[in-house]
Amino acid sequence: MTEFGFDSLNTISATIYVHYPNILNFYDNRSTNASAESFNSKIKAFRVIQSAVTDITFFLFRLPKIYA
Repeated sequence: MTEFGFDSLNTISATIYVHYPNILNFYDNRSTNASAESFNSKIKAFRVIQSAVTDITFFLFRLPKIYA
């Protein structure tokens, strides 16, 4: 890996170097993590609606039942 002399470019270069198999996976298989991101946004929206939840076990039980 080449050092560029700029901290931000070195950081970007190192990130791409470490994650290049996953980056290339999109171009090879056209697969993304959009479904996971969508599910995460649904969880966040549900948490906002249920902001006063005190029973975490029941919250985690209801979550897949509603959004499955």
